[in-house]
Amino acid sequence: MVSGRRVGTVAAATAAAAMCLIACSSCGSSTAGTVTLEFYQYKVEAVDKFKELIADFEDTHPTINVDIIHPADAATDLRTRFVKGRVPDVLTVDGGRYFGEFAAAGIFQDFTDDEILDDINPQMTKLLKDLAKLYDPEVDAVYGIPFAGNANGYAINVDLWEQAGLDPDNLPSTWDEFIDALQQIQDAGITPVEGSLAEPWTTQAPFASLASTLVPIEEYDKLATGEITFDELWGPVAEKEVELYQYTQSNPSVTYQQATQDFANGKAAILPLGTYVIPQVRMINEDINLLFAQMPATNDPDEQVLTGGDDTVLTISASTKHPDEARQLVEFLMDKDRLEGYARSQFCFTPFKDTYAGDEALNGILHFYQEGRIADFADHYVPSSVNMSGALQTMLLNGDVESFTSSMQSQYEQVQARTVQ
Repeated sequence: MVSGRRVGTVAAATAAAAMCLIACSSCGSSTAGTVTLEFYQYKVEAVDKFKELIADFEDTHPTINVDIIHPADAATDLRTRFVKGRVPDVLTVDGGRYFGEFAAAGIFQDFTDDEILDDINPQMTKLLKDLAKLYDPEVDAVYGIPFAGNANGYAINVDLWEQAGLDPDNLPSTWDEFIDALQQIQDAGITPVEGSLAEPWTTQAPFASLASTLVPIEEYDKLATGEITFDELWGPVAEKEVELYQYTQSNPSVTYQQATQDFANGKAAILPLGTYVIPQVRMINEDINLLFAQMPATNDPDEQVLTGGDDTVLTISASTKHPDEARQLVEFLMDKDRLEGYARSQFCFTPFKDTYAGDEALNGILHFYQEGRIADFADHYVPSSVNMSGALQTMLLNGDVESFTSSMQSQYEQVQARTVQ
């Protein structure tokens, strides 16, 4: 999307800080023959699991202590740490846009030719490389290790699906089949889709689910050069999301929390979000019969692509004082059995070529990972200062696709005008 240039002041400042960081020490320390590593863990819901893993590591590595850091706002906290030269030795990072910013700045270790990637799903690795290219098109390196995968699509209440006369073992594989299924559910007197428009961020999930199939990643490069507009890029995606929201409850302007409660309590047949909803729904109704599916976007089953990728990235500071000990921790965490245990605890996918799904509800989309048919989230290719979720929320309330694409184009051009070329 930003081919031929670096992103502006934030990335430039981060890059400048990184130049200093390479020459300075990390936060790890040593006392009396024992090394202390700082381990940065961004995922709040995985705190207990990582505590368990780190305790096991310390038991088997008595000369290495590990201090776990888990802040509430990882992106902001990391920027502050990086500028101040306080890079933790080992980090887990969200595999989103800000990973690309930090990676391109040279803050993380380069794993491009590392054997640790030999058994990793190559598409998950490519997604990390592409994120760094957003901030520096000349970068052709992998600055992290895929640790866990996630997905967007839709959760299905199997009992309601069957009640409407649909077969959960034969889910829609085309857009027309999907819409026909929603209509059949509605005709059976069941609300097909649980909407959650009170929180704008939730609108990005179904949009990303559709965009992965409809918009190849390389198309985003054409935005910066003016070869394509948002109307051409996202107009067809937006039209389909508007059609999807014709099947929500009468008042879709409820919160994410309310939406998950309503879905768990049988008030709608599907919830179009991400795999992260599975544990939330089961906390409310542990007996719910649940499946998770890919949202088809065209009428060719072979074209369908799953929106997913690097939910968690594991990496090492390029400036750590303890590279050997940091590597030992990374190799310990990347053990296949440990990663499968993590996947079960977090309802996610392992990053290996023979991908493992951490919950049976995910088995229906597992083949997309195994076949490499996964693509990144659409919002990762739009500057974070563009209010995509707000524009989507407005569109889904008024049905005006043209106003949505015009808003995106206007906001994007304003960001471009402010960007240092």
